[in-house]
Amino acid sequence: MKKLLFLLAILSLPLLFQFDAYQILKLKTFDAFVLDGVPSNYFVVLSITEEDVDREGGYPLPRSRLAEIQNQLIEKGAIGVGWVIGFPHPDRLGGDKDFAYSMNFSRTVLPLFENNNSEYPDTVGTVILGDGTGGYTAKGTTQNIPVLKNSQWTEQGIASAPVDVDNLVRRMPLLYRTPDGWLAAFGTQVLKSLVGADTYVIKTNKNGIEEIRVKGLPPVKVDSLGRKWISWIVPRETSLQKMDVEGRFVFVGVTAAGVMPQLATPVGLLEPHYIQAALAESILQENSPYMPDYALAVEVLAYLTTVVIVWLSINLLGITWGVLVAFFCMASTVFVGLHLIQSGLLIDVTWSLVSQFVAASVAFYINFRKQFKLRQQIKKQFEHYLDPRQVKQLQKNPELLRLGGEKRYATFLFTDVRGFTSLSETLPPEQVTYIMNKALTAQQKAVQKYEGMVDKYIGDAMMAIFNAPLDQAEHENKAVECALEIVKNMELLNIELVKEGLPSIAIGIGVNTGEAVIGNMGSEQRFDYTAIGDAVNTAARLESATKEQQVDILIGESTANTCKYSLDFVANISVKGKEQPLKVYTYGF
Repeated sequence: MKKLLFLLAILSLPLLFQFDAYQILKLKTFDAFVLDGVPSNYFVVLSITEEDVDREGGYPLPRSRLAEIQNQLIEKGAIGVGWVIGFPHPDRLGGDKDFAYSMNFSRTVLPLFENNNSEYPDTVGTVILGDGTGGYTAKGTTQNIPVLKNSQWTEQGIASAPVDVDNLVRRMPLLYRTPDGWLAAFGTQVLKSLVGADTYVIKTNKNGIEEIRVKGLPPVKVDSLGRKWISWIVPRETSLQKMDVEGRFVFVGVTAAGVMPQLATPVGLLEPHYIQAALAESILQENSPYMPDYALAVEVLAYLTTVVIVWLSINLLGITWGVLVAFFCMASTVFVGLHLIQSGLLIDVTWSLVSQFVAASVAFYINFRKQFKLRQQIKKQFEHYLDPRQVKQLQKNPELLRLGGEKRYATFLFTDVRGFTSLSETLPPEQVTYIMNKALTAQQKAVQKYEGMVDKYIGDAMMAIFNAPLDQAEHENKAVECALEIVKNMELLNIELVKEGLPSIAIGIGVNTGEAVIGNMGSEQRFDYTAIGDAVNTAARLESATKEQQVDILIGESTANTCKYSLDFVANISVKGKEQPLKVYTYGF
């Protein structure tokens, strides 16, 4: 849980603090998946091209010529003209009156470009529904000359294009706040002039602006700064020669090289009149994209929920099912995110998706490391006591080894080298060690041959378990066969020792079957895989009784009754800890 909380805290920082890199990622995602809108056919763009400038004898065109263009557009059926060209200075050729006169016959919108001069035109009335908070503040404007802006049907709108963190134009304010009131953006003013509205209705909430209404148009949803997300609709275009403008409002601008600046947008470099036309089109679009005030809250909630699901699924369901659930969660996040964006609701899920991948990778690594350590622990603990094939089986499926202890029915084998004490007293320590290593190795090989596990060595004694930690069919038979193999190996060892001038050794073996608690036992700092229980103690007692009964192997009754071998009854013997005598058997050699 601590790892999860730490991961959530770290991954939440870009989301909560809106780092530039994260904002760029989010905006690029919106750029890629916002659906293209369909032109409304209310607008057309007329560009004054390089060829037009050459044909007209250079730029700027005389304003008397602009007056002719204005008149021709109206004669061709245009319902209004928006000149996305500023006129802050009088015409040196004296054509301002002609141009102003031409504007008296149709709705005309002129641009106001932002300028940090604290100068503003007169504002129109606005109706505020709410606290009146929020809004994009204009620092000043460069106004058009009075003779033009004061024409009867002429209005002005701010043709600004603020950029996002990556210096691209995507969102434009529909209204700008000034010390005296509000000014309309150019595209907003175009629509306002077409419907003949005099005021704006601005609906606000505690976060800022919520929507803007112009009489005759549906409410336009905006962000808290009053910005509208632009759908980059390709408008109809015409030229000075064709003037196919009937029934449409005309945006006039210049595309001739070096005249108007080109602004960077997600769809490339565009001149201002194309951007203003796209803004006007976007306002009219149904389900036009917008970023709601609650977007961040939804994004944080989606982030927390999905990351926790991914983390818990991998940690609780295991690698296979956990990865499948995590993948399904990621796929669902992508599906929901795309659906929201394409339905016009700009709520970002990219960081949730990135965080899910990071969380899944970390959880997968932690689980992999835990499994790797477990496999290494299993190898270290059992490689000297089990057949290598059994060790690999345990590593491949650690669940076969229920750590912590479980009750199992198994067969236990104890051995002991007889006369070890006298041997250690008569021989040098080096020779004693040599003999004991040889003897224990001979026993260990027999245990591994019959798929048992050497549990431990206790001085000159050995304990082995059959049917643990892995299930083992006919473990009683294999334990008896192992005992016989040990006797055979010891006989071969004695031949070798005699040749080396060393004393031979004898061995006693006790075998018993029954239930015992088997597993990792000990302290938190040190533990061993072992078995405890009455069946284990009985096997040890049987080994101790071999010397008294003068046999190499003593086998308990439970083992004798279940193994396939025909064993010889030895006697009923009394052992420590048992009130009733035990029936014991041996293998008749």
